[in-house]
Amino acid sequence: MSETIFTYGSPHLKYGTGAVTELGHDATTLGARTAAVVSDPGVAAAGIVTPVVEALETSGLRVDVFTDSHVEPTDASLEEATAWARQHGPWDVIVAVGGGSSIDTAKAINLMTTNDGELMDYVNAPVGGGANPTKPLVPLIAVPTTTGTGSESTTICVLDVLEQNVKTGISHPALRPRMAVIDPDLTMSQPAGVTAASGMDILCHALESYTAKPYTEFARKEASERVPYCGANPISDMWSRGAVRLLAGSFRTAVNDGANTEARGAMALAATFAGMGFGNAGVHLPHANAYPIAGMVREFRPDGYDADHAMVPHGMAVALTAPAAFALLYPANPERHHEMAALLEPDTSTRDLGRDALPDALRRLMRDIGFPNGLAAVGYSENDVAKLVEGTMKQQRLLATAPAEITAADVERVLRESMTLW
Repeated sequence: MSETIFTYGSPHLKYGTGAVTELGHDATTLGARTAAVVSDPGVAAAGIVTPVVEALETSGLRVDVFTDSHVEPTDASLEEATAWARQHGPWDVIVAVGGGSSIDTAKAINLMTTNDGELMDYVNAPVGGGANPTKPLVPLIAVPTTTGTGSESTTICVLDVLEQNVKTGISHPALRPRMAVIDPDLTMSQPAGVTAASGMDILCHALESYTAKPYTEFARKEASERVPYCGANPISDMWSRGAVRLLAGSFRTAVNDGANTEARGAMALAATFAGMGFGNAGVHLPHANAYPIAGMVREFRPDGYDADHAMVPHGMAVALTAPAAFALLYPANPERHHEMAALLEPDTSTRDLGRDALPDALRRLMRDIGFPNGLAAVGYSENDVAKLVEGTMKQQRLLATAPAEITAADVERVLRESMTLW
């Protein structure tokens, strides 16, 4: 039997300039008396953590602060965060302040201070044990300071597993933040390179969820088998279209003029829209490719990131194979690809549309925002393709959401076509 049911979940949302000043009230309405604030060194150095702590303490909460979240978390960094949390916790509420890395670190802290076992027990199979939490998590309030990951809306904690050279995740509805507080003022200091990479993550979230396998094409599940990613559905479609409309009018401006408050606000809202879409529908091939691309990096250092290690930022890793991936998947639903291309480039929406319309629009955008010209520009060569294919094929949770069956040969083709983009 085919599926007839889809599910939808989202955090309580508060959006607008000054929203961060109300965090103390928000926490106390959840019954909290103690809180952990989880962030990273860059966000702390920018002075963003201090007003969050002050807002909580002014409302009478006792606050512990962790600012050592790793940019692009690893199993090792999350284990270090867990050790700190188990020493200092538990708390009534956890407040994550930062990009997806800080929010995902907070999700791991929440899971590991409320449930038994080790981190790898909960990592998605086949990389980890794939276990589900058995005890309730405490409320998590996510305060994003970058515009891209959508982690404030999702049920996923993404991490690099160092020994396996692969990026994967922990996924369960209990990880979804209870509340997302989106204050565009917090994103104003985001460097252009971070805006570009995280913005492409927003766009790929929206495009992948909109072109995902429809929920009606999955086999019927029992109630206990339902997972957050249920395929494209009418509600996720609405959020994805809205995200692309916002990006079309703001993305290039936000990269080139970071002081433009209107563009920054639109990007912040687009990130959350896209998160509410893909956090329910799912993502597919570009994200599956991104995990080994990020996990196998050797020397690349991206502009705008103050990292002490080689890295390909998540949004960059996703976007570099997106043009070839969407060209491959075009036959599954041409109309949806046409619609996204027209939304992304509304000034050219009357042109003839075809297989290359969306890939070409993506290439033009990436060139305009200063993206690397393909996988070769971030250090990969044809010699790496076999290992990258192997890493992608491990991401069956994501590939299952693709609108067509993805083979290793398909992945190899996409990766080879992505070595140079223009």
